[in-house]
Amino acid sequence: MAEHEPNGHQFMDLRAPEYAYMLGFLQADGHLERGAGKKGKLSVELNARDIGLLREFQNLTPYYSSVTERTRSTNFAESHNSATWTLCSLEARTVLNDLGLPYGRKSKTIAPPRGEFSHHDYLRGVIDADGSVGYTGKGFPFVSLTTASTAIGRFLCDYGKQVAGVQRTIKRNERDGIYNVLYAMEAAQRLAAGLYYPGCLSLKRKHTVADSLSAWVRPARMRSAHTRRRWTAAEDRILLKLNSPTAAAEALDRTPQSCNLRMWRLRSDQVPMPSEQ
Repeated sequence: MAEHEPNGHQFMDLRAPEYAYMLGFLQADGHLERGAGKKGKLSVELNARDIGLLREFQNLTPYYSSVTERTRSTNFAESHNSATWTLCSLEARTVLNDLGLPYGRKSKTIAPPRGEFSHHDYLRGVIDADGSVGYTGKGFPFVSLTTASTAIGRFLCDYGKQVAGVQRTIKRNERDGIYNVLYAMEAAQRLAAGLYYPGCLSLKRKHTVADSLSAWVRPARMRSAHTRRRWTAAEDRILLKLNSPTAAAEALDRTPQSCNLRMWRLRSDQVPMPSEQ
């Protein structure tokens, strides 16, 4: 049996925080390959500095698996030290595949699992594998995720709204078709605190940085982020009645630009017309 298999949970029971995290990480950074017949393997290759996480995966898996190290040259470095966790068991691979880890290319098709699972642990696994936690060049805390999966991008946005209190929408990059979701400053602090809690399974270096974000304090002269003021039906009716962004801006205490954009959205059916009173 696995050395650290969570008490009362079978292998990859996603109600266990460790297995929820493990699935998120494997979906983002694992490679499930088919072989001839029943052969095949799951592998995860990381920088050798993160070998500790691979040993945790090995300890959580009640099937034979191996962790190996190698040194090779890459396009980025003449000497790169990496560690690889490899799992060949067909039974284990079937469990993971059924939970949502596809064979072959998977970047656009992965999605949060169906059924009950630990949301923040799963999402931390995804961010540890495909995201970033740290400080911008100006010293502002941030948490970000780069993903090709619409389902994963939306899942982060939903979680971010609940935990960080910030609404994000996703849009693919025109250049590479990738989503880039970013949280900064206080929103990043709240998000990091929700994801990286004491004792959780994680990449230790990212956990250390996530813990440090809480010490950041907004400079006294830096104004807080603007909170968007939602349009009401009553305001929409006034805007349409006045039929002038300038006049409406004065009447509604809004900017002419905001009124002009809202009028265009109403008349182009981007938003529904207000009901008559």
